[in-house]
Formats: sequence, C-alpha cells, structure tokens
Amino acid sequence: MQFLSQLKAGQQAVISAIEAEESLFHRLSALGFRVGKPLSIMRRASFNGPLHVRLGTTDVILRVTEANRIQINAI
Repeated sequence: MQFLSQLKAGQQAVISAIEAEESLFHRLSALGFRVGKPLSIMRRASFNGPLHVRLGTTDVILRVTEANRIQINAI
C-alpha cells in the first residue's frame, strides 16, 4: 500500500482508495479524486509543503495530510 504523499515529482499513479472522513471525501470527490482515476505529481513544495497534482487536465494543490488519505498504485 502506497499513499499519494509518497510519490515523487514526475511519477504517475492510479487511485486505489480514499480513506477520509465524509466531508473531506466529498471535497476530494468534487475535485476529481475518484478510485481508478490516473494522476501525476507535478511538483512538491519544500519542507513537507503541499503537492501539485494533475488529474487529467485539472491541477490541484493538496496538503500532505490530505494526500496521506489517498491510497495509490504507482504506474
């Protein structure tokens, strides 16, 4: 099991599960984070800062705590 927060810039993955409380789950779903959806990490901020994630043509900035709730399978 690997989490989105563990990917390095340039790596790609597919979402395998989202384990979050209901409000965060709905927010992530609204942003396009769904099981089976491919994504890639564009950039990582220094000092454990936010992640720049690309889902298709949508770019999203996520906190590391939110990325720790998204399980992925690296491609």
